[in-house]
Amino acid sequence: MFHCSVRYSVLHTFHEQLKKEFGANQLPHFPPKKLFPLSPLKLDERRLLLEKFVQIVSQEPKIANSDVFNGFLLSAQQETQKEPSEDVVLDVYLMNGHKITVNIKSTDQTDDVLEAVASQIDLPDDCVYYFGLFLVQKEEAGDNSIVRKLQEFESPFISLKYANKSGTHRIVFRKSFWDLSYEDDLLENKISMNLLYVQAVNDIERHWTLGNKEQLKHLSSLQNKGSKREYLRLARTLKYYGHLQFKPCVTDYPLPNSRAVVSVGNREMNFRIQTAPNVIKEGNFRITRMRCWRITTCLNDSKEEIRNPSSPRLELAFEYLMAKDSLKWITITSDQAILMSMCLQSVVDELIRKKQGKKIKRPQDRNKTVSAVRPLQRGDSYAGALSRQTSLPSPIEETPKSNGQSVIENNAFDTIGDDDL
Repeated sequence: MFHCSVRYSVLHTFHEQLKKEFGANQLPHFPPKKLFPLSPLKLDERRLLLEKFVQIVSQEPKIANSDVFNGFLLSAQQETQKEPSEDVVLDVYLMNGHKITVNIKSTDQTDDVLEAVASQIDLPDDCVYYFGLFLVQKEEAGDNSIVRKLQEFESPFISLKYANKSGTHRIVFRKSFWDLSYEDDLLENKISMNLLYVQAVNDIERHWTLGNKEQLKHLSSLQNKGSKREYLRLARTLKYYGHLQFKPCVTDYPLPNSRAVVSVGNREMNFRIQTAPNVIKEGNFRITRMRCWRITTCLNDSKEEIRNPSSPRLELAFEYLMAKDSLKWITITSDQAILMSMCLQSVVDELIRKKQGKKIKRPQDRNKTVSAVRPLQRGDSYAGALSRQTSLPSPIEETPKSNGQSVIENNAFDTIGDDDL
């Protein structure tokens, strides 16, 4: 989805600021300046390289969570959309269609809006960041598909306003974690329990979570009685509970051009593949056994299509440890490839956070100074507009492949042991 338009000179200044903050050896290659004017084809090639630079940088949590990164992209979005900062009303929905209306600034960041919604429904501070805001699109068939989780580098009001130019979208408030043990604490609070219940009912109704006839009958009985806590405890035992399911796609596993339904949850990526009429085979890929993954935009070789791609084909490929000392690349072709990548990354981040004993942040833990960043201007250095980070991230692992693609290393891969094999 389109976020902003930025001149090369401004991106170059952004890169220089990142170098000052984190060191040049922490960053991937940045396309250099050219002395002579570039041809249209060369301009498009550089545009793709610049886009790849931003995508790779965004995979390093300490950079992606920094004021420099978020302030730059937030300001760029505001400047591109020419959106003034003013009081507005924003509707945010629960998974059952219930509407929550909040009064915000049009340029408020995602976390500002998330906290406003949480305050409106009296969700305790300790529970706020177990949830997130998601951009959802109304499909022609009537179903709602998740486009992506809204990020801190954007304004939900601006993003929704732009998205609705090309379809019907809404912002949805839903849980934003994968480890089901987190639900134990949330069940102790009535508000957070209700939020989990609403999402569980919706996931079962849309067949994201599957159960047999007896289980579904029992759930219906609990729902009629209003026994929400018992409903959730039973729902957690069902297949694919807590998974985020994507639209049908194509994969090259186990055979080329296999039609599949892919979902992510419970620290795994699940494939359901129809091998024959009424025959579904299932495969589960543990996320800790994915060494790395990459996203590729596939276009035809014609110069015209490279210049004007109407609907580029996206591929997510991951390198998987099939057996000890045996790695295999598996490719998924889907227009939701970026959402899949974001889900994989968030699972990895959660795994590492739990291993390090870190807790989910609370509103009082957040640095909110970046909200006041002034609009992006050409040539800005951001040195005076943004507070500086003092901690340095670990180096970004950018592994070049023979075809020029880069991969995102899985930081949880090295933690697996023999038991995982």
